[in-house]
Amino acid sequence: MIIVTVETAKQLGLSASEFEKICEILGRTPNFTELSIYSVMWSEHCSYKNSILQLKTLPKTGARVLKGAGEENAGLMDIGDGLAVAFKIESHNHPSAIEPYQGAATGVGGIHRDIFSMGARPVAALNSLRFGNPDVPKTRHLLKGIVKGIGDYGNAFGVPTVGGEVYFDSCYNTNPLVNAMSVGIVKAGKTVSAIADGVGNPVFIMGSATGTDGIHGATFASEDISEASEEKLPSVQVGDPFTEKILLEATLEAIETGLVVGLQDMGAAGITCSTSETAAKAGLGMDVWLDKVPVRQKNMEDWQILLSESQERMLFILEKGKEDAVTKIWDKWEIPYAQIGVVTDSTMLRYFMNDEKVAEVPAESLVLGGGAPVYVREQREPEYFQKIRQFSPQKISVPEKQRTVIEFLLTRPSIASKKWIFQQYDSMVGTDNNTTNNPSDAGVVRVKGTNKALVVTTDCNSRYVFSNPETGCALAVAEAARNIVCAGGIPIGVTNCLNFGNPHNPEVYFQFAEAIKGMKLACEMFETPVTGGNVSLYNQSEDGPVFPTPTIGMVGLIENINTDRFSMSLRQAGDYIYLIGKNESDFGSSEYLYSYCGVKYSPAPYLNLQEEKALQDCILGMRGTELVVSIHDVSDGGLIVSVLESAFAGMIGFDLHTSTDMRTDMALYGEAGGRAVVSVRPDKNADFQLYMQTCGIPYSPIGRVNGENVIVNGELIGTVEYLKSLYDNALYNIME
Repeated sequence: MIIVTVETAKQLGLSASEFEKICEILGRTPNFTELSIYSVMWSEHCSYKNSILQLKTLPKTGARVLKGAGEENAGLMDIGDGLAVAFKIESHNHPSAIEPYQGAATGVGGIHRDIFSMGARPVAALNSLRFGNPDVPKTRHLLKGIVKGIGDYGNAFGVPTVGGEVYFDSCYNTNPLVNAMSVGIVKAGKTVSAIADGVGNPVFIMGSATGTDGIHGATFASEDISEASEEKLPSVQVGDPFTEKILLEATLEAIETGLVVGLQDMGAAGITCSTSETAAKAGLGMDVWLDKVPVRQKNMEDWQILLSESQERMLFILEKGKEDAVTKIWDKWEIPYAQIGVVTDSTMLRYFMNDEKVAEVPAESLVLGGGAPVYVREQREPEYFQKIRQFSPQKISVPEKQRTVIEFLLTRPSIASKKWIFQQYDSMVGTDNNTTNNPSDAGVVRVKGTNKALVVTTDCNSRYVFSNPETGCALAVAEAARNIVCAGGIPIGVTNCLNFGNPHNPEVYFQFAEAIKGMKLACEMFETPVTGGNVSLYNQSEDGPVFPTPTIGMVGLIENINTDRFSMSLRQAGDYIYLIGKNESDFGSSEYLYSYCGVKYSPAPYLNLQEEKALQDCILGMRGTELVVSIHDVSDGGLIVSVLESAFAGMIGFDLHTSTDMRTDMALYGEAGGRAVVSVRPDKNADFQLYMQTCGIPYSPIGRVNGENVIVNGELIGTVEYLKSLYDNALYNIME
């Protein structure tokens, strides 16, 4: 028997004060199994103890919100016609840093389970990835493994990957970020809650057998990455997408019976988390017999069974006396299951092994908002802010010729085509994805049986957040909303994945708190309540923390895809090209400044939320009017990259000219918010200008669509075919 002391607690990631609080809650010293339970449930990954007070400031309510942040496994929003969309984004950073293939694969599997455990069928997947310097062999190893893991799991599971983003920076050399998002659709009234209601109701585990993989995975995710992390390899789970596909169908069919009282997938902390959260939500207790849990390894100890994060498992609470109607469905699908417990009228979780009680703890003491500790850490403005304040654009020389700069930007890994990546993903399986052959700024997925479509995106430029956490995070929300609007959708809700360093570092906690302020302001402006998400702290190594990366996953709605959809493709010679939105003289934190000029410290790009909202409302007013042929937002790489990407989509060139009132490099490469590029047919030009004047939005003609050449301010940059080859092949050249 292990003698439990404060040193034992520290070895499990708990502090001395937390150990004292556990002893106070129990009225005694916990045994090792009980201490292990608290160690995972009070980890940052499960309890959000360092972040919950900040998260509570975010807007969570709205007319469409059916289930908001913290209420269920994922957010749920009304999309009309008796349908709802469930969506969530989560991280799997630490596992992917140690074992990239399985780390990423199980991240995809876990987020899909969050969606179908609510009764929704996943219809789309997205991801947001961050890697280090691609010239480093380890980065290429991680990239290959993570992309293959995402592709293999998602493709086999049968849900299309319709969007995402990939950035590269040396701050992610040791600690890559892998954020996975799932979006599902469910009929109103067909959802199920993660609650263990009804005294006497049986508790079932359904799905794969339990093994020793993933033990203390939640604790592992709540500490810095170091050389010793290699020893944590057993904490990485192993996924099986084919089992998950069967699990999906068997789960949805079981829900259709109306006999499923409560349901939760087993993610972080496994049986411990699913039993404690469902029991606490009902204000009840549960008796669980661990020896009845199907296992795939002999002689597993009770605490190992409790903490295992083996994949493809679900916890069901069924209606007593009617279990057979559900188990017959599971038998049909040949999915393993076993009754492992019963709901009790106490508030205690009691775990037994071979008729011996091995742990007894209050369910409420384990969960978010219950007994888990809550902290507000010290904040301090980062010292590097002084370097940002010293930045002077006058010290940057304007390039005389633009061709070299443009070619450089097109081949930057963060800007260049991610074709090498997305060709490994199935973007068409199982749904009416309307993006692949008709590109737009966000993924567009038809809602079958209707004229509606969901519009989905993930966005965050962490360089902006590093420069100014509040503005940078607001820019991430603004760009997500702009991408959805430029595809023809109305933004309706947000899920977030907040990737930061160690919260005990005052500069990191300052970044986190300020980013939350920016998110709050932007989400309020765009009326996009935050429906949930994930906090991933401790993304830090001996090299220091990663850039603060508050990834925004956003969902929008197109009511009629036949009339309201926008495309980014330039189409025909002679069309006018306009820049719409305020064109601010700014190139702060741009890829041009950061990479081409080598300036690592500069202000975040310009953002005015009121101007951004006015622009987006103006764009939405163009739906169904045929005023514009194409529309594409201005973001990474600036104006020139935006126009080039539209040209590549339509394989047609253009003649572009910028204002003489602004520095050429600011005009071409600045990444200020609140702008988009549109193309307009000559016969619609007068109507377009009249509409823009009515909106009161700044607009300026910047060129014409022409044949095969790209000309900028009179300088021949090259043919569209040549420039597109640079853009398309850059990542291939790095990876091969």
